[in-house]
Amino acid sequence: MQILAYLIPISLFLGGVGLVAFIYTVRSDQYSDPDGDAQRILSGQYDDKPKT
Repeated sequence: MQILAYLIPISLFLGGVGLVAFIYTVRSDQYSDPDGDAQRILSGQYDDKPKT
């Protein structure tokens, strides 16, 4: 039972790190165009100069 005193704070910390990473990716527009990405993967055309 004493191990729970270590595991609960560690799991809360790791969950917080995951939440912060998710919020960072949302704010940096990493999920801005999922449909366009899906269409580019399925198309046979390749872009030598992708948009930045």
